[in-house]
Amino acid sequence: MRQLKYHEQKLLKKVDFLTFSASSTSKKSHLPNHALTTIRRYHLPDQSHYHSYNSLVGEILKLSHLLSKLPRSSSAYKDKYETLLLSKLYDVGLLERGAKLEDLLDESPSTEGKKGRKVTVAAFCRRRLPVVMVAKLKMAQTVKDATMYIEQGHVRVGTDVITDPSFLVTRNMEDFVTWVDTSKLKRHVMSYNDELDDYDML
Repeated sequence: MRQLKYHEQKLLKKVDFLTFSASSTSKKSHLPNHALTTIRRYHLPDQSHYHSYNSLVGEILKLSHLLSKLPRSSSAYKDKYETLLLSKLYDVGLLERGAKLEDLLDESPSTEGKKGRKVTVAAFCRRRLPVVMVAKLKMAQTVKDATMYIEQGHVRVGTDVITDPSFLVTRNMEDFVTWVDTSKLKRHVMSYNDELDDYDML
């Protein structure tokens, strides 16, 4: 057996190979199949994003459950904050119009008729900037391509250049997602659509 090199010796000091496989894969192995499918489908960079969205879903369901348990004597208070909650979730893009508090608490599997009436991790993922660029704005063919464009600084929302693919786009923001003025991708798209004028060609 050859003598270990310096960097190999340092690696052995830092890593316990007897417990490495168990500690590095334990969290991943505990994720259900639908969670792994969501991570792959929406190209989440790591599991921490999924866990963050899942925690937010839990907080929303907890708040919905508390509102549903309010007594009838507090109906005015309940109606006010139920409307505020549903309105906020609609504005963010997590719910479709017409969703009710009972829909949030319904534990039956989602069907086509109930689509957009529940807050899920996938609902948060669909509001990520790369997914909105592909599904709604048709600015890219795949989520992977859209993520690359964002990280390279080609995309802005309003006047702000966004380089974080986890940026959540609300309904009001959708109309303000566009290419950065100096982006070569913008010039390419405008040239393809025959929209490039003499000023842009300078």
